Amino acid sequence: MTSQPHPEAGAGVKAADRAHVFHSWSAQELIDPLAVAGAEGSYFWDYDGKRYLDFSSGLVYTNIGYQHPKVVAAIQEQAASLTTFAPAFAIEARSEAARLIAERTPGDLDKIFFTNAGADAVEHAVRMARLHTGRTKVLSTYRSYHGGTQQAVNLTGDPRRWASDSAAAGVVHFWAPYLYRSRFYAETEEQECARALEHLETTIAFEGPGTVAAIILETIPGTAGIMIPPPGYLAGVREICDKYGIVFILDEVMAGFGRTGEWFAADLFDVVPDLMTFAKGVNSGYVPLGGVAISGAIAETFARRPYPGGLTYSGHPLACAAAVATINVMAEEGVVENAARLGTDVVGPALRELAGRHPSVGEVRGVGMFWAVELVRDRETREPLVPYNAAGEANAAMAAFGSAAKKQGLWPFINMNRTHVVPPCNVSEAELKEGLAVLDAALSVADEYTTG
Repeated sequence: MTSQPHPEAGAGVKAADRAHVFHSWSAQELIDPLAVAGAEGSYFWDYDGKRYLDFSSGLVYTNIGYQHPKVVAAIQEQAASLTTFAPAFAIEARSEAARLIAERTPGDLDKIFFTNAGADAVEHAVRMARLHTGRTKVLSTYRSYHGGTQQAVNLTGDPRRWASDSAAAGVVHFWAPYLYRSRFYAETEEQECARALEHLETTIAFEGPGTVAAIILETIPGTAGIMIPPPGYLAGVREICDKYGIVFILDEVMAGFGRTGEWFAADLFDVVPDLMTFAKGVNSGYVPLGGVAISGAIAETFARRPYPGGLTYSGHPLACAAAVATINVMAEEGVVENAARLGTDVVGPALRELAGRHPSVGEVRGVGMFWAVELVRDRETREPLVPYNAAGEANAAMAAFGSAAKKQGLWPFINMNRTHVVPPCNVSEAELKEGLAVLDAALSVADEYTTG
């Protein structure tokens, strides 16, 4: 599963990267990217031969792990028969990918518009909503991430928005429920849900219901913290949207395709949006692909009226062939069921046990292969282990935690004061226990920064 050490080759890869690659979300001279030699299943390794168990699934997209042979073969077969073709034509891989996705989306989300990634899926979903309603404003939450393109980053509710926020993108932010750090002084999930819905409806009232085209939510926020909405919240948002003629968009770019132990997180809450965005897990990130699943009512808007949007590589054959193979693999190998079972039987109990022993753990929350461990300096006050949007020395505690995990062969997903447990959805129980043991040891490093 690992290659022979080849540090000279690794040095060459690293040198070329540092000379020519411009990395996203980074100060270019302050980063030190790892040179990766290969990957398979739940692991990847560097040119020194060191192997890492990937508890980040890349960027939470390798839902079937790295190099699944059936998906690799499907890409090879597609390349041999039809490498690329323009999106205006009907081709088998594109049609079959759309059919398989539509079979699994909730409700009547039966039309699929393919994009290249999640961000442009969000861009097009918002465009569709605005054209469908004739309205301009879009409401999204703080503590959210919707992508790095201009509209998507303005919809985003975390600090990555700040540098690009023009305050002219027609976006209004509001607070979603998050009981652990409630903005509504709630003491129970029921209170948090009711008060969050009241806050949303009041926001709409003050913005003018007739000006609001859409509300977009991550069904379960991903990078922002994996805050599972309380029972009744998403159904309540659906009711509010119906009341005011607002399009309800669910962003399932990260939560979709088995990540939560369901094909889509919306299935956990028995809610059907008008539009749903996807990407990442649709083909495990093997070839870039995203899309929008469209309801019958919105599809009808463009039945005789051209939709003013498109992409040169919409439904690219290689990407769609990878999606077909990935979805079939997930169905044949019980990947969605595996994520659900191991989340309930292994990850949840293990993280709760760690929370009982480590003073740095304030809360654990999640479902399937989609978990967050929130780290704090003080459990009583819930002060985060590092400040919001910390960098440099202010982020020392989380940096030390991450370094300890990597030293022992675990690659964590870290954002602000949290580590997320988001391995591939087909991870084995033995692999999970291996990673959780390393996480246990790394949390002891985080404990050193607590006040308790």
